[in-house]
Amino acid sequence: MTPTGIGRWLPGAAVARHYRRAWLWPDIRAGIVVTALLIPAGMGYAAAAGLPPETGLYATIVPLLAYAVFGPSRVLVLGPDSALAPIIAASVLPLALGSDDRAVALAGLLAIMVGAILLLGGLLRLGFVTDLLSKPIRVGYLNAVALLVIISQVPKLLGFSIDSLSPLPDVVSIYSGVAAGEVQPPAMAFGIGSLLVIFALRLLRSPVPGVLVVVVVATAVTAIFGLSESLPVVGALPQGLPAPALGGLTWADVAALALPAAGIALVAFADTAVLSRSLAARRGESVPGNQEMSGIGLANIAGGLLGGFPVSASSSRTPVAEQAGSRTQLTGVVGAVLLIAFILLAPGLTAYLPSATLAAVVISAAISLIDVRGFGRLVRMDKVDAGLSLAAFVGVLVFGVLEGIVVTIGLSLLAFVQRSWRPYKAELGRVPALRGYHDLSRYPEGRRLPGIVIVRFDAPLFFANGAIFDDYVRSRVDAAGPGIHTVILAAEPITDIDTTAMDELIELDDYLATNGIRLILAEMKDPVIDVLRRYGLTERFTPDRFAATVGAAVDDLTGRLRGDLDGTKWDEQPEFPREPPPEK
Repeated sequence: MTPTGIGRWLPGAAVARHYRRAWLWPDIRAGIVVTALLIPAGMGYAAAAGLPPETGLYATIVPLLAYAVFGPSRVLVLGPDSALAPIIAASVLPLALGSDDRAVALAGLLAIMVGAILLLGGLLRLGFVTDLLSKPIRVGYLNAVALLVIISQVPKLLGFSIDSLSPLPDVVSIYSGVAAGEVQPPAMAFGIGSLLVIFALRLLRSPVPGVLVVVVVATAVTAIFGLSESLPVVGALPQGLPAPALGGLTWADVAALALPAAGIALVAFADTAVLSRSLAARRGESVPGNQEMSGIGLANIAGGLLGGFPVSASSSRTPVAEQAGSRTQLTGVVGAVLLIAFILLAPGLTAYLPSATLAAVVISAAISLIDVRGFGRLVRMDKVDAGLSLAAFVGVLVFGVLEGIVVTIGLSLLAFVQRSWRPYKAELGRVPALRGYHDLSRYPEGRRLPGIVIVRFDAPLFFANGAIFDDYVRSRVDAAGPGIHTVILAAEPITDIDTTAMDELIELDDYLATNGIRLILAEMKDPVIDVLRRYGLTERFTPDRFAATVGAAVDDLTGRLRGDLDGTKWDEQPEFPREPPPEK
């Protein structure tokens, strides 16, 4: 059902009007639980994007509040995401020239541009464009992104730093750093220990998130034993609320970020839409895709205006909120308020948080993105899809995140054309003990009807496959030998015909007519018949050249007229094809 009135433009306000008192405590409880993850995740993904840790909190607070008003999903938790962090870093850091202030300004501009694209897409009802990121592309892309994030965080996990260039040189630099003895044992102990605790608690299905445990324990140990001077720490956060940080930007920056903004918008909404639809279906609700697109867009615009960077729905924090009993968008509001309280009342706590522990938090999230099993399923199910997934993986690693996505989308479109270019084709015939007409290549015991060739072409006819269709029909006629007087095209799978393919159909019809063979179009859909009519082919393909079914065409040819479902006979039915209904 499509929302109307206030629910269309302000879904959160519509929920508030019908809010139930019984939802209040579950929403508050879920907000408290989720906040425990919002703090380390926000700071960690900001670090992965090459930005100051506090920007991750700003990019959590503002979008959560904006989405609570404009977002249609009741349980979606927005915030920084590990899938977007490498794209943000690759887009912003080369333009920042080492300046944190400029990096923050560029990241805010990027968020505004991403939000504007999503908002415009929602208003123009363009939610379907996310279909370009098919499952194979997402699997390959996320596997590569996870590897990029892990590589970027390993030096911090071990207590040293490198100049990040690209994956392979970075791996070489990490190896060189380890070999040169740059590893700091205390930092490595915190980092690897934090990873072990996170995964141990995950395996034990602990009700307390491992991420929260390691952040609290590592901060406490560092503070109690005075270790902040002997290992890298995150440092105290600046005390203050989110504020505009867009100084020093130019139109050249807008131009430089245009392509990254489009790529991030595509990735962010594709991941958000999948998560939103899945959760809504589980709760017996529906979420309009275009409204979701607009809601994510407005959340990004708000975050970009107030010191944040691009965000999307979190696939790790959203399930936590749902499991904690979240009922409405109030959960996000509670989380945002608690984050504000943390920034105002206890910003100094992060001065004791080891950078290695924060790196462990990011790495654990990245590892959860890796889907080896999903790739294995693609290999077993469809080699083309597996190839696309592998191309996305390699493309992201070799060419970069955005360039890899563009390359893979191009390959995906080529794969679509290839499948339509050479679709499944079949000659149909009678099979003993089976009703209807079946593929003779799958039923060797089947037989061709005397004097009749029945063919099926399982794709729309367009410029790339029209000649293939023509050649296939001719080849089946030649294989049938002399005495063929009719070719029946089982045309139900043909959903469209373009002008190039129409020329091929006319040439085929002329070729068959020259050889004394009549072409019958069976089961052709009315919209396709309308296309023939628009092309002016009503005199060539007269009503007697069409049949409602293959069986009706055969019965008409063999003289064994059978009653249709309504008891009429083929020669008693209304003239076919029908005229289109009059325009209103």
